[in-house]
Amino acid sequence: YGQLRTSLNHRKPSNLSLFHHALIPLSFQDDNWGETTTAVTGTSEHSLSQEDIVRISKDLDDSVGLDCKRYLNVALSVILGLVVFLTPLAFLILPHLLWADRLTACGTACEGLFISVAFKLLILLLAVWALFFRPPSAGLPRIFVFRALLATLVLLFVLSYWLFYGVRILDSQDEDYQGIVQYAVSLVDALLFIHYLAIVLLELRQLQPFFSLCVTRSTDGATQHYNLGQLSIQRAAVVILEKYYKDFPVHNPAMLTASKSRAAKHLAGLKVYNVDAAGIAQSQSRAMIAAAARRRDSSHNELYYEEAEHERRVRKRRARLVVAVEEAFTHIRHMQEEEQKKAPGDVMDPREAAQAIFPSMARALQKYLRTTRQQHLHSMESIQQHLAFCITNNMTPKAFLESYLTTGPTLQYGKDRWLARQWTLISEASVTSGLKDGAVFLLKCIDFSLVVITKKIPYIQLAEEFIDPKSHKFVLRLQSETSV
Repeated sequence: YGQLRTSLNHRKPSNLSLFHHALIPLSFQDDNWGETTTAVTGTSEHSLSQEDIVRISKDLDDSVGLDCKRYLNVALSVILGLVVFLTPLAFLILPHLLWADRLTACGTACEGLFISVAFKLLILLLAVWALFFRPPSAGLPRIFVFRALLATLVLLFVLSYWLFYGVRILDSQDEDYQGIVQYAVSLVDALLFIHYLAIVLLELRQLQPFFSLCVTRSTDGATQHYNLGQLSIQRAAVVILEKYYKDFPVHNPAMLTASKSRAAKHLAGLKVYNVDAAGIAQSQSRAMIAAAARRRDSSHNELYYEEAEHERRVRKRRARLVVAVEEAFTHIRHMQEEEQKKAPGDVMDPREAAQAIFPSMARALQKYLRTTRQQHLHSMESIQQHLAFCITNNMTPKAFLESYLTTGPTLQYGKDRWLARQWTLISEASVTSGLKDGAVFLLKCIDFSLVVITKKIPYIQLAEEFIDPKSHKFVLRLQSETSV
C-alpha cells in the first residue's frame, strides 16, 4: 500500500441610491446562501463542518512530513547539481593552484577547448533546468526509480572521474595541461550523454500508449478512459488525478440522496406487530408480504413520476432564471449607455455594476441551484465575481449562465469546494512496478474512490491486399434490338 498526497430585493435598482439599499439585506444572506453547512451562532461568526475538521486534522498531521520530504529532495538535487557543474571547473583550476610553474603552455588548440567546455556547460545547465527543475505536481509515496537510478549513475560517474583525477593527475602533478583540459571535456561530454539518457527514460519512453485505463468513480459511476504508456502505478495514478480534475464532472453528494430517501420511505411504510396468537400472526405476515410485493411492483411508477416532476421543475426554474438574467443584462447595458454621458469619475466599475444587478436575479438563481442541488457549489461571492468578470469582458447572458446550467469539471469551482486534497493509493502490487494487463488499483479520498482497471492495448496486424486495376474494366456490348 502506498499513499499519494496531492488537497445567493427582487427589486431592480434604477440608480446608485437603490443599489446601496439593495445590498443591505443581501449582506446577511451569505451565510445561508444555498443552505450550506456553514452555521452562524451567537457566540461565533465561523463554524466548521465535520468534513472540514477531518480535512484540517489530516493536513496538520501530514503537512510537516510532506514539506520536509519535498525540501529534502530539492536540497539533494541542488547539491548533486553543484557537484556536477563544479567538477569540470575544478579539474581546470586545481593545476594552476598547485603546480602552475611546471605546467606546459596552453596553445591554440587548448584555448579552443576552453570555449568548448564553457558552451557545453551552458547547454547542460539549461537542459538540466528544463528537465529536472520543474515545480512538482504531486508527491509520490515511493521513490521514483528512474530518477533515483540516474542520480546514482551521475554520482558514481563523477566519483570515478575524481578518483582517476586524484591518482593520475594530482599525485603525479601532470605537466601536460592540454591533456587535463581534454579530460575535463570528456567529463562534460559524458554528462551530456547521461542527460540524453534521462530524456529517453523520463520523457520519451512513456509517449507510446501501451495500456488503456478505465477510471470509474465509485459513487455515481462516472467513467473515463485514458491511454498511457509504460508507467509505474504511482506515476499512472498521478496522471489519472491530473486528468480527473479537468475531465470528470464535480462530485455532487446531494445527487445521490434521492435513491436513499425513496428506499427509506418504502421501509417506513412497513409495520411489524408482535401478537400472541399464532394464527393471527401468520395471517398478518402473509398480508405484509403481499403489501410489500405490491409496493415493489409499483415502485417503478413512483420513480418515473418523481423524475418527470423533477425535470418539469428544473425546466420551469431554468426558464425563470434565463428571463431574469436577460433582463438584468439589458438593464446593465442601459446603465452603461447612461454612464457614458456622465463625467469619467462618476462611472461605476464592473464590481459595482454586478452588485447593482445581482438582486434582480438572485432569487431565480437561488431556486434553480436548490432544485438542481448545486447550492453548495456556488457561493454568493463567487457568483458576483463571475458576474463582474462577464460584465468586464462584455459577455452575453448565455455565457454567464453556462457555469450554472451545466455541471462543469472540478477545476471550474474554487478549491474550497473540492472535497478531496489528499488521495490514498491502494494497490496489491508494488506502486513502483509497471502497469500490467488486468491490474486494478484504487485512488481513495474522503467521500469516494476512483477504481482503475488496466487493459493492454491489443497488437494490431494489418494485411495488404492487391487489387488488379484491370479487374475494374468492363465491356458494354450494344445490340440493335435495344433502345441504347
